[in-house]
Amino acid sequence: MRHAKKNNHLGRTAAHREAMLSNMAASLLLHKRISTTLAKAKELRKYIEPLITRGKEDTTHSRRVVFSYLQNKFAVSELFREISQKVGDRPGGYTRILKTGFRKGDNAEMCIIELVDYNETYTVSDDKKKAAKTRRSRGKAKTEQEVKAPKAVAAEPIAEIIEPLSEETTIAAEPVATEAPLVEAPLVEEKE
Repeated sequence: MRHAKKNNHLGRTAAHREAMLSNMAASLLLHKRISTTLAKAKELRKYIEPLITRGKEDTTHSRRVVFSYLQNKFAVSELFREISQKVGDRPGGYTRILKTGFRKGDNAEMCIIELVDYNETYTVSDDKKKAAKTRRSRGKAKTEQEVKAPKAVAAEPIAEIIEPLSEETTIAAEPVATEAPLVEAPLVEEKE
């Protein structure tokens, strides 16, 4: 039975495992997204999330603790300068694992592990958030007369608004530019 054996040793010695996780964590902090196996990504998530939480408090002690894990001064400075600013209000869950299929050689399950705040595809900014829509109307209820009688619009005679076209008036022969030019597909000849 596997009681209280929650760590995946990944088939490595303790020193090799610590060095591998340290290198992967530094790569994730520097590149914001890495591709690896699912088992390694799950272990990396347990390794790096406490370090990112530690990075929110920029003190000498926090920097030294994080450096003792990462052993990469560029990754440490990236964590405390840039990443801690983006994840400052997030209470946890700094990484996301996206499964990508199976590796061709050994059929290992592959995935991408990334920092959540750096993928614009999944993040929604504050100005893009929409209010929750309800099925009920929040405005005042319309009376039967308002529903039946549409509002009258003051209509001016069209002739007064639009000048009649004369022979002297010319119309531009050039088409109006659109967002993307239309491209005709080449004709495919039929083979007999």
